[in-house]
Amino acid sequence: MRTTLTLDDDVLRLIQDAVHRERRSMKDVVNDALRCALREPTSTEFVARVHHSALSPGVDPRRLNALVDELLDDDAVAVMRRA
Repeated sequence: MRTTLTLDDDVLRLIQDAVHRERRSMKDVVNDALRCALREPTSTEFVARVHHSALSPGVDPRRLNALVDELLDDDAVAVMRRA
């Protein structure tokens, strides 16, 4: 079906960029964009990827430097006790 639309300048630039970038016709770019924008919303499920960490639960990575300092202090105390 043929129809006439008045497009804002910024929308026309976006369409022309997509036509050039994707090497597709303006008709195809506009039709696909309208289909995508006007499609019934589907339920979007959030999928979280599991990240395996070397840190144990409860270890605050922002306090690792303080933990190292404490361990060094404990080592220094142990050396002084042996002397």
